[in-house]
Amino acid sequence: MRPTEICDRRERHVLDDAGLQALREAARLSPDNLPLRQHLAGQLLAKGYLAEAEAEYRAALVLAPKNADITAGLAEAFVRQSAHGAALAALEPLLASPGYPPRLGVLAARALFGEGDTARAGYRYHEAVSRDPSVADADLAARLSAPPAPLYATPETPPAAAAPAGETSAEVERSGLTFADVAGMDTVKEALRVKLLLPIQQPELFAAYGKRAGGGVLLYGPPGAGKTHLARAAAGELGASFVSVGLADILDMYIGSSERNLRATFELARRNRPCVLFFDEVDALAARRSDMRQAHTRQIVNQFLAELDGVDQNANEGVLVLAATNAPWYVDVAFRRPGRLDQPVFVPPPDAAARAAILRILCRNKPLAEMDFDAVARVTDHFVGADLKGLVDRAVEAKLQQSISAGRPIPLSTPDLLAAAKSVRPTAVREWMATARNYVMHANDSGAWDELMPWVKGKW
Repeated sequence: MRPTEICDRRERHVLDDAGLQALREAARLSPDNLPLRQHLAGQLLAKGYLAEAEAEYRAALVLAPKNADITAGLAEAFVRQSAHGAALAALEPLLASPGYPPRLGVLAARALFGEGDTARAGYRYHEAVSRDPSVADADLAARLSAPPAPLYATPETPPAAAAPAGETSAEVERSGLTFADVAGMDTVKEALRVKLLLPIQQPELFAAYGKRAGGGVLLYGPPGAGKTHLARAAAGELGASFVSVGLADILDMYIGSSERNLRATFELARRNRPCVLFFDEVDALAARRSDMRQAHTRQIVNQFLAELDGVDQNANEGVLVLAATNAPWYVDVAFRRPGRLDQPVFVPPPDAAARAAILRILCRNKPLAEMDFDAVARVTDHFVGADLKGLVDRAVEAKLQQSISAGRPIPLSTPDLLAAAKSVRPTAVREWMATARNYVMHANDSGAWDELMPWVKGKW
């Protein structure tokens, strides 16, 4: 049977359902009635009309773009149609927000499992269930716990053995960036220089005061502000090894494996010292233990703390730990104890001067006309580095099309960047600042977030 015939048959079934037909007619007459559209989408999903449910959820999202229930319904429709990438794309903006609804984590786990990413699926699932056991999915849990099936295995070609637990998949790199490649952020760069770099660059001076080379800094701020870029530049500035650690390098669905992976990662950094060991999204590995309901997730935090302390006072000498997070308030307070990640450093959104400097760096080595980067910076308020890179990429794509038609490179100009700025919207800075304001104003008894006070009281 052809796909069009299947669609026609399903449409006839919908039309045969008097209740659904009445709801669809009501939605047609009241297209802006959000509860009605959401109810219709839910009924279509419950009865298995997945494509029709997807269409209704899409229409509802136009009316309420940030509605978690509607997003969950759309993701469910995608997952049940095996459109796992589309489901993850729909969920991603909400998953990036602190404290997202746990049921969204389970949906993300189902989509990740469908794409074959079992490790990340296991993390998402266990993190969601630890916050709300009622969202548990027994079938998904059983599939995550089962050993993975071999791919394309035949008697003649047996599947390759999995890597032994405790062998990190993180790799040692050499960064080609330095602080000269980081526009603005002078205060942040100076904090990193004093805390991490100078003890290695001037060991005799620091040794006179009993200061050893090593330690940790927690970089925090809105998404896309350049925390990872800073970490790579710090390694390049020092000429040190660089080890970037993601969640997939550490987290494992089998109890005890995550702790062994974490230990192996620190051992890798110690063997390659001086080394900058960078943990991205560290709040997932260092979450508050009081929020965790399962013992094995608390054990990961305990192992992380033990590795930061080292087996002796010299264990981590020459290992500079940088961690980045968008949600520092979810990091366990024990990580801020002296000797661990004891210096939270705020990585702010760039001001106008920094935005102009970022644009200069992004546009270097490109054919340029006379440029007024300050003019572009003035119309890109609330843009972070990632937004500005997207702006330049869009302008370059448009200019490439012109160059292909002309048969020669046409220089990039200020009007090109200004035109691209009109079509690019800043990402999550406003939302992040709104969350930060809540913590600064209402959950800051310890004074941990005083550094954010001038920002949240300003124009944000």
